[in-house]
Amino acid sequence: MSRLSRRHFLAGTAAAGLLAGCALPGTTRAGGAAPGGGGASGPALVPAPARPASGEISFAHWRGEDRAVLDGIIAAFVAENPGAAVRQDISPSSDYQSTALLRIRRGGTGDVFTAFRGAQFVDMVDAGLYGDLSAQPFTDGYLPRLVRSGRDAQGNQLGLPYQYVFNMPLVNTDLLAAAGASSAPADWDGFLALCESLRGLGIAPIAWPGGEPANAGQLLNAMVMNNAPTDDMFTAIEAGTARVTDDWFLTTLRQYAQLAPYFQDGALGASSEPCQQVFASGGAAMLATGSFHLTAVRTLGAAFPIDLIAPITVDAGAARHQGVANATFLVGVSTSSEKQDAAVAFVEFLSRPEVASRYANGTVQHSTVAGVEYTDPDLRATARWLDAPVILAPRFQFENLDIRSAVENACVEVVRGVPPEQAAESAQTVVDQRRPG
Repeated sequence: MSRLSRRHFLAGTAAAGLLAGCALPGTTRAGGAAPGGGGASGPALVPAPARPASGEISFAHWRGEDRAVLDGIIAAFVAENPGAAVRQDISPSSDYQSTALLRIRRGGTGDVFTAFRGAQFVDMVDAGLYGDLSAQPFTDGYLPRLVRSGRDAQGNQLGLPYQYVFNMPLVNTDLLAAAGASSAPADWDGFLALCESLRGLGIAPIAWPGGEPANAGQLLNAMVMNNAPTDDMFTAIEAGTARVTDDWFLTTLRQYAQLAPYFQDGALGASSEPCQQVFASGGAAMLATGSFHLTAVRTLGAAFPIDLIAPITVDAGAARHQGVANATFLVGVSTSSEKQDAAVAFVEFLSRPEVASRYANGTVQHSTVAGVEYTDPDLRATARWLDAPVILAPRFQFENLDIRSAVENACVEVVRGVPPEQAAESAQTVVDQRRPG
């Protein structure tokens, strides 16, 4: 079965529901109703996973660094399904952002595919690319509070976020201790004082990839999480109910100006790789990207203890959030696939706790699957953040990448020396031009 209409599926499962009280592994949920009650006109439901799966399917994603771990997982899937094969189609993240939708929609690539949370996921949902996984019992194995980012506006579970990452700076806790800090500063003055103490050690307090927009913007998540009056701050800017020139964002820009002396030399032209190197070598105390770079800095030789740290930009008592996280790498089944039952079988396999544990520990990223056991030392050291008061990364609220770029670029311009008010006005001009309607 290559495709299953929602109307036919609902009719079939309604009949099946008279015969079976609950779904068995490898079946769909009796009744098949989506959480959001999308109805017969909603996205197409995917079929039950094939038992056994057969034929070759493509798994399209951007995580080249995960290839070896996924090769091992695929080998285990094929051992269980000898007639099946899974080909990894991996593109650099920037290429994946710009071309994945068209390539997957053509078919032949991305029977199983992923998307970034935010604009790309929204675009792929709008294009009808995601099959609806709502009726698959294995979706219940994900942590409910983390799986929401894979739902459409009607609550249909289209993607399953497979990674839970922290979009906040890594910190060398040995250097933190050398600077006299026993814990992360609780307010903005404390954070600036820490940066000054770290600079006194003869190192760069913060390695920031100001020349690489995709990662330069990660710091913005923490900079606005407590400054903004509401947690939907960037949705509001995109909708026109908030402006880049509002006081809270001007405050954020002025704080970027205060941080400028604490970035490494050449930060405005730097990409992630040299920032990882200077952090791994002990030349910088913080790496202002996220937990997704833990593997990279360990590979580069970082042997010191690493934790996560987020600048608290307000007084301690006014802080609503202590950090930033993101449930992303949204795995789904393509409606263009001719092998949907095999693709669903692979997604079901990925969703098993033992497989998700292998992926999490192998790639050093926390998981959204319940029951995952962390054995990697860095994952164990940062696991306390799983229960911390964090905000879902605000920068992925943007659904228009041009608007996101304009807002994030205002921060870069301020570090370059442009007055905050001028940078904000320039960004707002772009926002006004690109806002729909």
